[in-house]
This record gives sequence, C-alpha cells and structure tokens, in this order.
Amino acid sequence: MRLQVGQKATRTLTVTNADVEKYAEITGDRNPLHFDERFAAATPFGKLVVQGGITAGILNALVAEDLPGPGTVFMSQELEYRAPVFIGDTIVGEVEVLEVHASKPVTHLRVEVRRQNAEVVLSGNAWCYTFPGPASE
Repeated sequence: MRLQVGQKATRTLTVTNADVEKYAEITGDRNPLHFDERFAAATPFGKLVVQGGITAGILNALVAEDLPGPGTVFMSQELEYRAPVFIGDTIVGEVEVLEVHASKPVTHLRVEVRRQNAEVVLSGNAWCYTFPGPASE
C-alpha cells in the first residue's frame, strides 16, 4: 500500500482490570492510582486510573498492524496526556499521515486517543520507519 497524506486508521480497546494487572506484571508499574481504590478516590481523578502505557500502547498496535503497517517502528513520539483513562473505558486510537518522506520509508503521523464519549485523552505526533518485508522486495 502506498501511503498518502490524509490517510487514517483507528483501533478500539475496552480496558479491563486484567489489562491493568498484565501491564503491571510486565512493567512493574503498581502505582496506587491503578490498584488502591481508596488512594485513587482521594485524588482529583476520584477512581482507579489505567496506566498511561496502556493508553499509548494502542498506538503501537495501530502503526505496527494498520498504518503504516507491518514492519513499522516508532522513531520518536511527542505525546500529551490530556485526561485519564479509567477501567471500563473504551478507547479509540487514531493515526493520520501528515507527511511521507520522498526517498525513505519514513512517515510523520498525527496521533490521538479518545474515550467513548469522544473526549481526547492523548494527542501528539510521531515519526515512524517501516522496514521492507519480503512482499515488498
């Protein structure tokens, strides 16, 4: 597929307690904001919050599987976490092609994650590199 400015892709995830636990097992992030209901209730969030890595992680799946697609890795990311994601929220990640390098497999993307009520919880941009696979040789 030839990438073009303006192309978009989305991916959806409903975040569960199991996701939060798995992420903590992998990363060691057991911040009480994610696990201690009493602690979280005393914060401005008022309830348990999902780890930011899960919120941003939907973007990893998007670029690696959808757009630009298989073989793609992040070169850089500039992300702003604008609102918390809570257990049970359904998040929608979206990427949009802003620029395609003329001579290299490098793409500049706008990235955004919204919750089910359309509130933007994460926004930013990223640069990606796509390694050519056997099909493109």
